[in-house]
Amino acid sequence: MTKDVFDCMRESNSVRTFTGKSIPEPTLSRILEAACWAPSAGNLQPWYFYVVKNTNVKNKISDLCFGQHQVSAAPVAIVVMADPSRSNEQYGERGAQLYCLQDTAAAIQNMLLAAEGLGISSCWVGAFDEPKVQQAVEAPPRLRAVAIICLGYSDEVKREVKERLRVVEVAKIID
Repeated sequence: MTKDVFDCMRESNSVRTFTGKSIPEPTLSRILEAACWAPSAGNLQPWYFYVVKNTNVKNKISDLCFGQHQVSAAPVAIVVMADPSRSNEQYGERGAQLYCLQDTAAAIQNMLLAAEGLGISSCWVGAFDEPKVQQAVEAPPRLRAVAIICLGYSDEVKREVKERLRVVEVAKIID
């Protein structure tokens, strides 16, 4: 990592323009490995990652993202899937409806922090036609598309540290 994790949290921002420079395989592998180290209910790890580099497939997915062209502009678009059936086996409907999504979101956050630490820009895309994106990557029907993570190098000027609510505004300590 090139940055402290707290610096990564403070300094990261979603980017929507990318240079054409590709991400080295070892760097991409580290980002995916970070995702795999996320916590998950019962250590079931109900995630799967479709790493899309193919321009035609990225363009198809981009068209399904309601005008979010950063998907096709990024050198890599990762379609992050959850496997509700894996969580359902141990935790029933709550596992299928909630735990697998929480687990997958944790994997996404690890991925974003690792990318920032390694100097890779990113954007989390959540608005897309879920069934059609699943078809575009030929995912089995048991998987559910949760997010698309755009990764690459950007020449966007970093924005100032984003405003955040203060802890006192969002937390209550119960002694």
